[in-house]
Amino acid sequence: MRTRSSALAATAVAASLALALTACGQNSEGGSKDKGGDGKGGAIGIAMPTKSSERWIADGRNVEKNLQAKGYKTKLVYGEDNPETQVSQIENLITQGVKGLVVAAIDNKSLKNVLQEAADAGIPVIAYDRLILGTENVDYYASFDNEKVGRLQGSYIVHKLGLDSGKKGPFNIELFAGSNDDNNTKYFFGGAMSVLQPYIDRKQLVVRSGQTGLTQVVTLRWDGTTAQKRMEDILTSSYKSGRVDAVLSPYDGISIGILSALKSDGYGSGGKALPVVTGQDAELASVKSIISGQQTQTVYKDTRQLAKVAATMVDDVLKGKKPQVNDSKTYDNGSKVVPAYLLQPVSVDKSNYRKVLVDGGYYTESELK
Repeated sequence: MRTRSSALAATAVAASLALALTACGQNSEGGSKDKGGDGKGGAIGIAMPTKSSERWIADGRNVEKNLQAKGYKTKLVYGEDNPETQVSQIENLITQGVKGLVVAAIDNKSLKNVLQEAADAGIPVIAYDRLILGTENVDYYASFDNEKVGRLQGSYIVHKLGLDSGKKGPFNIELFAGSNDDNNTKYFFGGAMSVLQPYIDRKQLVVRSGQTGLTQVVTLRWDGTTAQKRMEDILTSSYKSGRVDAVLSPYDGISIGILSALKSDGYGSGGKALPVVTGQDAELASVKSIISGQQTQTVYKDTRQLAKVAATMVDDVLKGKKPQVNDSKTYDNGSKVVPAYLLQPVSVDKSNYRKVLVDGGYYTESELK
């Protein structure tokens, strides 16, 4: 329990921090100001990773909308992929007296101390899409079946190359994974490799770079430019002859970087076809890329539904109800098994994007032109 003097000191520090963040332009749309709702339920803090991805902008907007519909005000902040900034933002939200927190972590191990502050203040915490590790102070987890995301990507590669219909190969494949500070990365990669590894073992799939371990293929902060540089290095060192037939990419932003490297190396022109390239999140640029025949596949996750689940979890906890979960065993964060509600991902390519994305109301036809 904080003393009155320490609480006043913390308030002063947080107030100066809030001014500094505003001056640096690091607060989100909405920043530390109350938005929406009638305020009867109090304010909920929403901490998102970055505005550099359209996916997280949409998530923040959708979580706000769902909470406001339930009568809450919202305080939305973006950490711009800086873990220290996110910690400071959450401290500030706690000092402002939010009733609950929805947090999509930038670094899954950096929030232990600040979430202890939240627990001391009686503030429930919902981990949003990224599990927060090393703390008991995470009440619930809202996400997708992350291992299935990887299985969908791996299965798509196998099917597209014809390995599941009798073709023996060998086909050349290169592997990419997400950020090593995101707990989802191991589930995405593990799911994909559960499908791909038997073909690698039988040498029907060949990783010419030799980079097959998770630590060898991670992409810090899911950064497309980092992925592009790594793909360029692989092409230079391992493909002086032969061609890349498939690339396991875990995320659309990474896929765009990979495709840039491939196109610079002559793929997609002069009769040198682009390889199979997977992705995730159905970001607009990548869906357009799929339609134009460049990126091959993405895994669609309806984040509108995820936002609804997270908002309902917060509302239930604050009203003394037990939120609905469908997984109470899988997500051990090192301190506890966090009860989770997992939504189902969907594989999308040129053959079904209209049915899934347009008919489902995620995009309009005009947005995809």
